[in-house]
Amino acid sequence: MQNKVSELLAFYSADGVEAGLDEAGRGCLAGPVVAAAVILPKDFYYPLLTDSKKLSSKQRDTLIDIIKNQSIAYAIAEVDHAKIDEINIYKASVLAMHRAVDQLPIRPDHLLVDGNRFIEYPFIAHTCIVKGDSKFFSIAAASILAKTYRDQWMKDAAKQFPGYGWERNAGYPTIEHRKAVIQHGPTPIHRKTFRVEIKEKA
Repeated sequence: MQNKVSELLAFYSADGVEAGLDEAGRGCLAGPVVAAAVILPKDFYYPLLTDSKKLSSKQRDTLIDIIKNQSIAYAIAEVDHAKIDEINIYKASVLAMHRAVDQLPIRPDHLLVDGNRFIEYPFIAHTCIVKGDSKFFSIAAASILAKTYRDQWMKDAAKQFPGYGWERNAGYPTIEHRKAVIQHGPTPIHRKTFRVEIKEKA
């Protein structure tokens, strides 16, 4: 992948402190949902930074230190599988984002949230942006931190629960993962409210 001039924007509003929010692991069968909040300088620019799903694992790993070193502040938070089962994945995803904001050492004035809906964080305005991780640097940065943190979490979990391919699929419902659940049963960190089906080709 060649570097090119990024079309992402450095900020939504020139006024106030903005934090970009994104999550990872919403569609997984196991493990936590992880969210990150990132506050970047208004003049931040890095051409490679974009939606984490559009980057290779090596590129994402390269960006971790760049984001952490050049951000004004960042935070990463998670909500575990049990809480996901208790309150549902949407509310758990929002809770993870709220927890990330809670952990920021600087209180933002405005939250830029990836997606089309969000539960209001007390006393902080927010704007939902569909595909925001490919439009704003702060959301893209949050997507990188959330995904890389969660991918490593699942790789570590794979050592405790081998056979499900988490070191490759990060807990997403690949055919390998779904077959392993049916063959071996769920682990203690599988989400009990998520259905597992295998549809074989005719």
